[in-house]
Amino acid sequence: MISVMQKLGWFFRLEWKRYAIAIPLLTIAGILEIIPPMLVGRSIDAIQLNDMTWEKITVTLLQLAGITIGVYIISYIWIYKLFGGSFVVERMLRSRLMRHFLKMTPTFYEKNRTGDLMARATNDLQAVSMTAGFGILTLLDSTLWMATLLVTMTVLVSWKLTLAAILPLPIMAILVSIYGKWIHKRFTEAQDAFGEMNDGVLETVSGIRVIRAFTQERAAEKQFADVTQNVLHKNLAVVRIDALFEPTIKVLVGVSYLIGLGYGAYLVFHNELTIGALVAFNVYLGMLIWPMFAVGELINIMQRGNASLDRVYETLGYKPDVPEPERENTEPVERPGRIEFRNVTFRYPSSSADNLTDVSFVLEPGQTLGIAGRTGSGKSTLIKQLLREYPPGQGSITISGVPIERIDMDRLKSWYGYVPQEQFLFSRTVKSNILFGSSDATDNELDHALAMSAFKKILRFCRTGWKRWSARKA
Repeated sequence: MISVMQKLGWFFRLEWKRYAIAIPLLTIAGILEIIPPMLVGRSIDAIQLNDMTWEKITVTLLQLAGITIGVYIISYIWIYKLFGGSFVVERMLRSRLMRHFLKMTPTFYEKNRTGDLMARATNDLQAVSMTAGFGILTLLDSTLWMATLLVTMTVLVSWKLTLAAILPLPIMAILVSIYGKWIHKRFTEAQDAFGEMNDGVLETVSGIRVIRAFTQERAAEKQFADVTQNVLHKNLAVVRIDALFEPTIKVLVGVSYLIGLGYGAYLVFHNELTIGALVAFNVYLGMLIWPMFAVGELINIMQRGNASLDRVYETLGYKPDVPEPERENTEPVERPGRIEFRNVTFRYPSSSADNLTDVSFVLEPGQTLGIAGRTGSGKSTLIKQLLREYPPGQGSITISGVPIERIDMDRLKSWYGYVPQEQFLFSRTVKSNILFGSSDATDNELDHALAMSAFKKILRFCRTGWKRWSARKA
């Protein structure tokens, strides 16, 4: 529990105003909720002593109504502030993950499955969000609220009865701590399995044409069924431990009730406690049920959040293979000039042999260089050296005499017009896809790009073909 709070310390410091409002108001609301049982107990004692009047009843009812309205208003504010924070931390971490993904080179995506990355950006962040919202609520209710109730029961009712009624609490604390350790381990395994399932779905959808072409539908179904069965098995392992929390707490709360009623009746019989005080005590004992449940929920949520936060921070902690140069280490290059490769040797991180060996050439402005070779000879690899997608190998690559490692990454890539071998279209309009690299381009620039790429000719051809086909159908 302390571990996950330390890991989220940066967020609590950033949003301290939100929690500075929510926590005191939550405390005030809890104190106000303690007053009604006291008023009810005193009213019962007054009735027993024939000392109750309409004036006292009216005052008591007005007090109860005022407390109810006050608790309602205060609760609305602290709920808005506290649970609003849970959405804020989820959005912040998701934004950090997206920025991190955009900085990563192909090596990162070769080492991490896409489905697992999606799981970390969705399910894991939801678990972290629960920790920053509901987790803080259970933390306060299982500590401060429980302590307030116990002090009230001890001071205002009977310390003997309170001491007897809380005897099951240490047993509950030990059992819940054991359950929490099991939850952390099994929830991590379940999240890993979920990420593997996500990755399988993405691969199946992306390769559906190949699967159908080779009539592998049944094999894909069986493979997916095995993966989902593994996810089910891992989540059921979590549920089996999760299901232990409530019965354990219910049994121990029931024992506390039995002690409270039995020993309370004994104290009333010996005139050490009034009936009104016993009624108030049982109301407080009923109010104590949620803090007892909150202990279990606290351990459960914190362990889930801790496991998920470890997975998220593991991703965020991955250092880029090709870091951007520090501002003070960059050299200004106004316009790209001569491109020179000098004795460049490169090997992919996953390769056992050099993919480029001692490559040297000079390309002056205005010149064209054609690169030919069989598949796998290194043509794309050579171009990727200019894009800085992988860590540099041996030798040097310079533009206008400046090593590309010392040129600002955004400026460097703004000079290139690159068409990758793997085509991809975003689920947007054709115009949006064309303007993807330059969203602020004018209509004239768009028309120029369409003309230069012969795209207008293609559109014209498609329209002509469509008209001819429609005429034949008619």
